[in-house]
Amino acid sequence: MMPTNKHKRKASTKVKFKAVKNIHSLGLISAHPKLFVLVGLLLVALAIYLFAFEAQDDAMFGFAMLALITGVAVTIYANFARPKKKQD
Repeated sequence: MMPTNKHKRKASTKVKFKAVKNIHSLGLISAHPKLFVLVGLLLVALAIYLFAFEAQDDAMFGFAMLALITGVAVTIYANFARPKKKQD
């Protein structure tokens, strides 16, 4: 007697790829977030130093403002790019 379902498909041996969650961009800040947190904090410290001691002329004041804004922005962005610790 012949089986009724003669042409059964074999179980797939290929690995099925699931949708990857939490894909991070491959940018420089996303690749090294701790380094850029330090760079941002150094820029903020430089800006505070320039405000305190070197901001007599307009050029140094402008440079200090640029360093402060850039440092704060880089630090915040790098903090968001850092991987979060999973709590058990």
